[in-house]
Amino acid sequence: MADSKKLRRLAWLEGIRIFAAVFLLFYHAQLLFTKYAFTPQPTGLVANLQQLFSATRQLGDSWITQVLSLPVWFGYQFVDVFVLVSGFSLVLSLKGKPIEVGRFLKRRLLRILLPFWTVAWLSYPILWLIGKSTNSYIPDAWHTFAGMSFPILFDYGGDLLLPTSGPWWFVPLIISFALIFPVLWYLINRWGSRNLLIVSIVITFVYRAFAVYIFQGHPTYAIVSAAAGWQPFVHFISKLSTFVLGMVIARQYSQGKGVIFWRSSRALLVGLGLYLIGFVAQFYRFGWIFDDFFLAVGLTLCCMVVFRFLSDRLNLGSVMVWLGLHSYSYFLIHNFVVDRTLNLYVQNQLPLYYQVLPWMVFGTLALAIVADLITPWIEKTAIALWHYTDARLTPIAKIGWIPKVGEAVVYRGKPGWIIQKVEQVVHDKAFYLCRISNGQKTVWVNQNDLKRDLALQVK
Repeated sequence: MADSKKLRRLAWLEGIRIFAAVFLLFYHAQLLFTKYAFTPQPTGLVANLQQLFSATRQLGDSWITQVLSLPVWFGYQFVDVFVLVSGFSLVLSLKGKPIEVGRFLKRRLLRILLPFWTVAWLSYPILWLIGKSTNSYIPDAWHTFAGMSFPILFDYGGDLLLPTSGPWWFVPLIISFALIFPVLWYLINRWGSRNLLIVSIVITFVYRAFAVYIFQGHPTYAIVSAAAGWQPFVHFISKLSTFVLGMVIARQYSQGKGVIFWRSSRALLVGLGLYLIGFVAQFYRFGWIFDDFFLAVGLTLCCMVVFRFLSDRLNLGSVMVWLGLHSYSYFLIHNFVVDRTLNLYVQNQLPLYYQVLPWMVFGTLALAIVADLITPWIEKTAIALWHYTDARLTPIAKIGWIPKVGEAVVYRGKPGWIIQKVEQVVHDKAFYLCRISNGQKTVWVNQNDLKRDLALQVK
């Protein structure tokens, strides 16, 4: 029973992921179609509400479309939901085991970069063809190289990725959190959840105060004149407390306590209260210090209630898990679909805009599924190419023994490997490639990387 409950809770988490990705599609589509008619300004609640209702009138006279369009203006808030969910998910990925830093970083970075590379390498040729055939925008050669070789050309603000896709600024951010997670995990176990959370909140709020009043910056969702622009707010320090809170919640969850186990009514009331504080704060310069934190917590609690209901009561858990698996690729692709569809096809036609919205949603999902199907093949090809290159560039040592099938060997200092297949390669001098397995993993390696397991042979 405990395992089934855990699966359902993970299902609602995946539901939040895909919902956030789809909502960001609606957000970017609405901004682009209305030519950024509304973004929060530090002019107070009343002035922003007036501007909000005025901008919404551009989306039609029907009260239904206007009501549905109102929350879409605030879709950017799901970026911070992604940050909180990321901290939560990274803790769960440890499965209660001690962290092996090298293996953890390799696994997490590849989970971020492999889908990104798939989307990037497939997108640039398609964007070039669309641009040439329609005489529309094509990323220039420099930024194309930056995107295809990322993160070789890495900058924390993602400036080199923006000319390809605006939302890609988020990728360096999640890489930053993956890199600092082992340090945060060490501190959370050494200091305790409460102390680390307090320290992270102080660091984040003090930094954001500097970002607003000293650095003269503004949050990513606001378009105002500021000396530093949005750069101070794309650094991981500006969202550190949100990420750490996700870690704390996950740690409590693994111990069978915390907000995940709250009754739905309590979670909804607390979530709405925190969200309201953040919602009002985002319209004031002082509020930029703490609004993202409250918005992320409040919105995530409300979404948890909704998607837990959909998972438990309507038995949609398996659907949400399947959709959630494609949420990252969906996020990476959605802006391509929105930008080209609206600029090349819809333009300023409101009826056509509403007609293509569902097509953009499901079309992006289809592309995300295709990208995720291709990603493992790209990974296998890259690994095979690396092993091929490594085998031929590694200096050939004199063969001191001939490997045999079934022989026990030591690989990278670890015993327990058995040779399953041996192939001789002629390259100046003969050497051997061996397929070895430890029962869990099978790899092809150069004989020079192996040693005979003499201890096992003596036994």
